[in-house]
Amino acid sequence: MSFLWWGCVMAFALGGTVWAPNEWALRVRREHPRLLVTRNHFPHLQQLVRTNPQAREIYERLKRSAERICQELPSRYEIPDGLRLLATSRRVLNRIYTLALLYHLDGEQRYLERAWRELEAAANFPDWNPRHFLDTAEMAHAFAIGYDWLYDAWTEEQRRILRDAMVTKGLQPALKFYREKTGWVMARHNWNQVCNGGIGMAALALLDELPDFCGEILSSAVQSLQLPMREFAPDGAWGEGPGYWNYATSYNCVFLAALETAVGTDFGLSQMDGFAETGLFPIYLTGPTGRTFNFADGGDGTLRAPQMFWLARKFNRPIYAWYARTTSAAHPLDLVWFNEGGKDPQAERLPLDKYFRHVEVVTMRTAWSDHNAFFVAFKAGDNKFNHSHLDIGTFVLDAMGYRWALDLGADDYNLPGYFGRARWTYYRLRAEGHNTLVINPSADPDQDPRAEAKIIRFVSQPDRAFAIADLTPAYARHATKVHRGVLLDRRERFVWVQDEVTLKEPGEVWWFLHTTAEVQQSEDGKTAMLRQGDVRLFAALLSPTDARFTVMDARPLPTSPDPKGQNLNKGVRKLAVQVSSVTELRLSVLLVPLRAGEQPPTKLPAPQPLTALPLEGSGGAETDWWGKSLLPNRGDAEPKPTRTPLPSPLHFCAT
Repeated sequence: MSFLWWGCVMAFALGGTVWAPNEWALRVRREHPRLLVTRNHFPHLQQLVRTNPQAREIYERLKRSAERICQELPSRYEIPDGLRLLATSRRVLNRIYTLALLYHLDGEQRYLERAWRELEAAANFPDWNPRHFLDTAEMAHAFAIGYDWLYDAWTEEQRRILRDAMVTKGLQPALKFYREKTGWVMARHNWNQVCNGGIGMAALALLDELPDFCGEILSSAVQSLQLPMREFAPDGAWGEGPGYWNYATSYNCVFLAALETAVGTDFGLSQMDGFAETGLFPIYLTGPTGRTFNFADGGDGTLRAPQMFWLARKFNRPIYAWYARTTSAAHPLDLVWFNEGGKDPQAERLPLDKYFRHVEVVTMRTAWSDHNAFFVAFKAGDNKFNHSHLDIGTFVLDAMGYRWALDLGADDYNLPGYFGRARWTYYRLRAEGHNTLVINPSADPDQDPRAEAKIIRFVSQPDRAFAIADLTPAYARHATKVHRGVLLDRRERFVWVQDEVTLKEPGEVWWFLHTTAEVQQSEDGKTAMLRQGDVRLFAALLSPTDARFTVMDARPLPTSPDPKGQNLNKGVRKLAVQVSSVTELRLSVLLVPLRAGEQPPTKLPAPQPLTALPLEGSGGAETDWWGKSLLPNRGDAEPKPTRTPLPSPLHFCAT
């Protein structure tokens, strides 16, 4: 694969050619700093800190961090798991950003001296662990910022040491990957953005000193980066889940921003389809409790994403800046890119519901600015995405200030075969470890690891929203049809989950909901009550009539593998339904959050087929699909106005 071929690809993808290696040095800004900031940016930040209270708070937190760093020893070469230096690289990166920024803002010599001790120690490492190239790239990023932002403060000998380390431990190992067009260079996931971003930063820092060498690397990096950036199309979602969205976009944005400040262009990369929309992904996937819909390998914590400030300014999307301000953890780039524009989603009139195509995720909520709002997120998706789990059909549910249905997230990456042959033996990665179906459980993968499933209907209306997914590809070994519908009714305040399954021959189906709530099922097993704090979630099993709820530990089924060392999921239980010897199945579950003192419904509806709901916009005549309220007299602690009639539940349309 030649350089000429790459250039043709990029000319087609970006609408213009990438510079040849020998052109880069002709265009680069000669003075330092030139990565993300220029010389006149720091006086602006000093003024911002003086005049903006939130910027001042970020500054004060960074200053406290710098004080702690000054008391700590420099980082050491440590690979505790035998594979990754990554924790060390990230520590060095954070320390250098913090110390370099505070040196410019305060002018204290001790910040410069402490930054040198950190960089000198890492420069003396035997390598930056290129076999796990993320480690190398993040360390190269740290050295690029240290070299560029503090360039005028270093002696010639210090610059030589930093430059030699970047070349021998970062850029030269990267050049081998670029020339061979292998590994992360050809990836369409976060490794590409992180490795190209970190290495690209180092090449920009040294471009005027090593023009041909760095020019070749930069031409290759820009060419390579468009591969994962295609994955943002059409609407900014990211198939590796919100956690890896954060990692990927952080490096994507840093590199594009540095290209702009160093050479004046990002070659149209920022204009690729979907990238301007990508800031909506964390906003929509974050529930009212601050927890995300953490599908794939990732935790459900709030995303701290300074790049949202940069995206806000780049694409004139003030709401991205609102998100960054409300979730800031005081990263140095929170201050460098700080933007005080933007209001909350309710004030910005952001729709309550969103369907992300390609990634096939739907989120629905009752309100934006209410910690007690209902939030349900639901996915179909592609089990082949990098970091994916076998989680097609899973959902999470927030209500009344708690998460009721949760995703367990990743297990230990160092488990044997976690990214290899043993991946689908680990509970957290299997379908049984998610809020979805398992059909005919066995030791084999309980969904097809190569399956892709689509959302086939999505409707968002003022009073309700619903989505239907065709999950059949995930279970094609056993089934000719598996459809799941999820409905959120904003007026009557409930969530409905219904599955319609046709098996090739009589078989067994399991339904799961994982939760940290206290769970108690009724004597007949037809209902269950989940409790957290002083609020509850009422669950009713409406169909099939002969099934019942059970409560289980979040552990493998008896027929499933149980590898040694995997997470025991302490504190998590699962509400389960088992149906045996069925060919046709409609499994319908009603979930009703209850405020303190509120009683569960006294009458329960009969489930209807997913095909019963008219197409969006065709329900103008309410008598077509609305009936009298099916959830009357919930016995609220205080009088309530008469309820508007409730639409017959799950009158979905799957066409």
